[in-house]
Amino acid sequence: CLRAAGVPASRQKTHWTCQSSLAKPLHRQRVVAPVNQVWPNLYIGDESVARDKTTLSSLGVTHILNAAAGRHRINTGQRFYSDLGVEYHGVEAADHPEFNIQPFFRPAAQFIDSALQKNGKVFVHCAMGVSRSGALVLAYLMICRSLTLVDAIIAVRLNRDIGPNSGFLEQLRQLELSLRPQSRQLTEEEEHADMS
Repeated sequence: CLRAAGVPASRQKTHWTCQSSLAKPLHRQRVVAPVNQVWPNLYIGDESVARDKTTLSSLGVTHILNAAAGRHRINTGQRFYSDLGVEYHGVEAADHPEFNIQPFFRPAAQFIDSALQKNGKVFVHCAMGVSRSGALVLAYLMICRSLTLVDAIIAVRLNRDIGPNSGFLEQLRQLELSLRPQSRQLTEEEEHADMS
């Protein structure tokens, strides 16, 4: 495990611990299919499936969350899917570690949760169905299903190889700290012990 450049010295231990604890569940590699069900009625897939209305219809998809929306990315939208009668939500996220995806965690989680509460089927995608879409599904599992980040990764990876980039993982770790104050307290105690 390597420490990421630009991590303040005061957070090096925390960052190292975060990356080390996440490395194992993210390490296993297998071929990524175009679409996989990763949670009941929740699918992650790639751009090819996002544009394949026949596949979406055969899956019974009722809601689509595009984690790579925008003119220079995967430019689909409600109009593109109008003949399917699905609800659409787009997130204009770039897949690089410096991109702040955190503001999209709660709206995406609410979109997914609302659809699943209505017995809908949700398809979440980005270009490859690995990083951006993976990050948003992990956030949903943490926010709405109370999973830890590691447990969410393990749950999703039972069915699909996701791999949010290092910046997204750090933002998910920060989300976990905000959702679980006891995790923050433990981290602060570890940092204090290192300074002693």
